[in-house]
Amino acid sequence: MKKSPLPFVISFIAELVMATILALVVGAMTGGEPTWIAGLVFGSVLWLGFVATTLSVNHRYENFGWDLTLIDGGHWLGVLLIIGAVIGWFGAAAS
Repeated sequence: MKKSPLPFVISFIAELVMATILALVVGAMTGGEPTWIAGLVFGSVLWLGFVATTLSVNHRYENFGWDLTLIDGGHWLGVLLIIGAVIGWFGAAAS
């Protein structure tokens, strides 16, 4: 049975949206002159404020263990740190 590519397409689009929003935030908060350190800081703060909290709530309602929350949270922390560092390294336009 052939698996659908749809989850990969949705993941790609969602991560593009995430990177765009992070670029707008980093660009606006640094006056359009971000550094890779600023990208890491904003990536980690936004992860803590939105991703970690959302995962914690959703995983509790779905009765998943904390192990899965830590794995998923670590994955998304890594994603946001990498996106933030790349945005800071290459720059972002101020909104």
